[in-house]
Amino acid sequence: MNYRKKAVFLAVCLIFCFHIPFLTADSHDNYGNFADYLNDIYGIDDNAGLTTFPILNIPMGGRSEGMASAFTAVSDDISFIEYNPAGSSMLERSEFAFFHNNWIADSKIEGFAYATRFGDLGLAAGAKWLYTPFTEYNYYAERVSNGYFSEGAAILNASYNIFQGYYFGGLSLGISLKGAFRIMPDYTSDTDIITGGSGLAQSAVMGMADVGILTRFNFLKPYVAREKNASAALVIKNLGPPVLGESLPTVASAAISYKPIRPLVFAFDFYMPLNMMDFDLSENPYFAFGTAVNVAKFLSIRAGVQIKSGGSRVTIGSAVNFNKISVDINYTLDLLTQLQPLNRVSLGMRLDLGDGGRQEKANKVNELYLLGLDAFSQGNYSEAKDYWQSALKLDPTFEPAQEGIDMINKRQRLQNQVEDLFKLDL
Repeated sequence: MNYRKKAVFLAVCLIFCFHIPFLTADSHDNYGNFADYLNDIYGIDDNAGLTTFPILNIPMGGRSEGMASAFTAVSDDISFIEYNPAGSSMLERSEFAFFHNNWIADSKIEGFAYATRFGDLGLAAGAKWLYTPFTEYNYYAERVSNGYFSEGAAILNASYNIFQGYYFGGLSLGISLKGAFRIMPDYTSDTDIITGGSGLAQSAVMGMADVGILTRFNFLKPYVAREKNASAALVIKNLGPPVLGESLPTVASAAISYKPIRPLVFAFDFYMPLNMMDFDLSENPYFAFGTAVNVAKFLSIRAGVQIKSGGSRVTIGSAVNFNKISVDINYTLDLLTQLQPLNRVSLGMRLDLGDGGRQEKANKVNELYLLGLDAFSQGNYSEAKDYWQSALKLDPTFEPAQEGIDMINKRQRLQNQVEDLFKLDL
């Protein structure tokens, strides 16, 4: 069985395993649905709902949503912008994306993001908007207030990759500066009369920041490729002052990802919510596990589970690639609600804007290196050295070429020492 067939088989098994509890939920005499079963195991968080700006915790969608938010260490497409600010300097290609997420009830989220890279510097920007209808009726069932409750967030991101080399993917340091707003319509007082300015009093604007690090490396790699097969990350999101007496949803995360074979990736994220006003009021830690597999060049599938007090969820999704356009669709079963035929669906469309010539340069470096190896095998050491020096001019981090040059220099020094010995004998 080849790698691709193994990857598809493993992914199908994982998706099936995720669905076993739901297929057997009715067999539990003490539970009406699996949400009750899971909540009995993991419990309801008494500190849930004590932070403000929920939009900061609601994902826009994309590949990260399909992996149930286990994406902090993966961060290999534009979804990184909500999970790890260090991801932009490690993106292979520039991307522009649109997102739509049908959240709970009538709430919806629209979003977009753009990311690009200049050498070791990554830059990105994005925004999202949450909106839900707001309607209030008086004691006589007459509509007295309506409109939309809405929240929005904008993100500006920059990161830089240091220590990058052929054998080590480097260490990326990133920061995202974020601004968020909340708009609340006016509502009635205890006298059932609209209070002017009541909505404005609950509206707010706030700034915050995300900081993170990301590294990629090879670990127990059974296949040959320049890409690194493992990664690790640390991130703190939504660092900022309180808003109207409520803490922002600050959260720290630690994550790893691993590719046992090239088409398949596993990811694990651990999250630690932090109430910066009172740490004793912080929510319980939670975690997420996700997997993704490239079935073919034009198709990939993913699945994930997030275990969180009173708010766990399971997600499955796929992406179809059409040349420079990729369409993501994810189905999420939110365990806060009843098991339904259709629970929540998110859509995303990513536009591939190219890699800025990085792949073409890498191909040229590989060609020069192979020409150097051929010249070296024929004993043309000066010619081999010229090829490898040319490769290093294009890519100073291409360590195999430097190793070849060092080997030639060492050989030349040994040869000079031998010649000097012969001269002494004469």
